[in-house]
Amino acid sequence: MTVVELEAAVDKFGAPLYTQAEAARFLALSETTFRNWARGYHAVVQGREVHGAAILSTVRRLSQRGPNIPFIGLAEGYALSAIRRTGVPMQRIRPALERLNQDFGLAHALASKKLYTDGAEVLFDYGEEAGGDEREAVRDLVVVRHGQHVFNEVVQDYLKQIQFGSDGFATAIPLPGFRKADLVADVGRSFGQPIFRRAGVRLEDAISLFKAERDIDVVSEEYGIPRAELEDALAVLVH
Repeated sequence: MTVVELEAAVDKFGAPLYTQAEAARFLALSETTFRNWARGYHAVVQGREVHGAAILSTVRRLSQRGPNIPFIGLAEGYALSAIRRTGVPMQRIRPALERLNQDFGLAHALASKKLYTDGAEVLFDYGEEAGGDEREAVRDLVVVRHGQHVFNEVVQDYLKQIQFGSDGFATAIPLPGFRKADLVADVGRSFGQPIFRRAGVRLEDAISLFKAERDIDVVSEEYGIPRAELEDALAVLVH
């Protein structure tokens, strides 16, 4: 099977693959945080209205409680989780992130290779134009290295782990919601469902076998998944 055929195995923009709760756990985020990114939010804090538009891609559910996050939405969330780990308040950086889509002339900029190659420069320029809190927020994300504006190490370390397809958009991302389990979501493998990278086994299959057998050693031996990885994944996902 060719790379192009693999990438076409699932519609990464339109297929509903993950629930918001699943996506939040995969990315080590609270469900509230991910929901605010996916739906937007409106609240009154100390008498002041605070609101933010949705900044992640969602699609229509096939059933009332079914998944509505496509792979591209998970990839966007992955990039946002990297930014969040820097401590920059999302409210301050939202306008700058919206600028990415405009300057790149495309949707889903957070899941685009252009974010990795050109995003720091775009954000820096926007911050300098905007001034104030937005400029300070951008300066916490972007640093000067060898005369160029690049993302700081936290964001850079995340973004360099993304695999991009021939269309310039993400096709595979590691899932950072686990301490020891090496899991990846890849549109060319298992239709975008998380798999253990080395064993190539779907996370869902490992969990199903554990629920049936209630013996972690059976699952480890059956699928060739290191026990430490299994224990980590089960601790996060099985309650």
